[in-house]
Amino acid sequence: MLVGSDFWFLKKVLVTGGASFIGSHLVERLAAIGACVRVADDLSSGKLENLAAVKDQIEFCEGDLRDPRFARQAASGCAVVFHLAASHGGRGYIDAHPVECTTNMILDGVVFAAAHQARVDRLCFASSACVYPVRLQKAPTDGTLVQLKEEWADPFAAGGAGSDGEYGWAKLMGEMTLQAYHKQHGLKGVSCRLFTAYGARENETHAVIALIAKAFVGMDPYPIWGSGGQDRNFTYVGDIVDGMLLAAERIIDASAVNVGTAEHIKIRDVAEEIFLYTGFRPNQITFETTRPVGVFSRAADLSQARSRLGWEPGNSFREGLAATIDWYYSHHERQAVAERLEGLLTER
Repeated sequence: MLVGSDFWFLKKVLVTGGASFIGSHLVERLAAIGACVRVADDLSSGKLENLAAVKDQIEFCEGDLRDPRFARQAASGCAVVFHLAASHGGRGYIDAHPVECTTNMILDGVVFAAAHQARVDRLCFASSACVYPVRLQKAPTDGTLVQLKEEWADPFAAGGAGSDGEYGWAKLMGEMTLQAYHKQHGLKGVSCRLFTAYGARENETHAVIALIAKAFVGMDPYPIWGSGGQDRNFTYVGDIVDGMLLAAERIIDASAVNVGTAEHIKIRDVAEEIFLYTGFRPNQITFETTRPVGVFSRAADLSQARSRLGWEPGNSFREGLAATIDWYYSHHERQAVAERLEGLLTER
């Protein structure tokens, strides 16, 4: 059953950043459930080929959403806005591009203003788990792993700030801006805190695809960034899309909700799953501890997702990983990846 089919049927929807990894999957789902979809994207990281399956069913507008005129044109006539456009990437990118990450605050402000001026019914903001204070995501001294609760990231609460880098701070300010529009102008909305999405169309700057790519080209020694003991709650892109659709439909008070998994999966265990599925096993694994890896541990508390959305991820990590490996192996050429892999790991 497709999530939200009745609510979204014939609804005019704008997806900013809709040619991106997550955005293109969201666009496909919206088109499948009968929404009238407009995509606004500058194609700085998104690709038109990501929308190939639905190109005849959607309206595509190319432009810079930091331009207020273009943003107003994009939002005009739309009932719902999904705002996914951002300067972002994996850890290698965001650590090396703090300036670009801070420009997201400008982008978000322009898009929210355009949505308000267009009198959209509601706005769903793609926020991030990077909004959570770094101090909550360190290696546990007693072995207890933490699942992050929405109330723990709040710029107005003591101890609720301390986001993960410039990217995390920009996302937290985006949440605050959406809340301000709700408070002052009544704009309905929700901030979806997305946790470590992976799946088809993601690029090598993100951990799962990077590890798959290294196996694909047969790297031996096989390098893993960090100690390999750091963990994430990897969330399959189809589950992310389901969570965002339900959040946009059911939450209108501009509050935040986690869209991720509660499972802590170590990076070295991801590599082992890839070796098991692909049949490739290197003779040596090396751990590159000088590479950027971000926080040590990250997973979501799903109490609010379950109670407010009736949602939790439906795909196991093993299932999602198998689908992602199959996609990567069928859509890439080994020599081309091998020649460019080092650069791909840090590009947007």
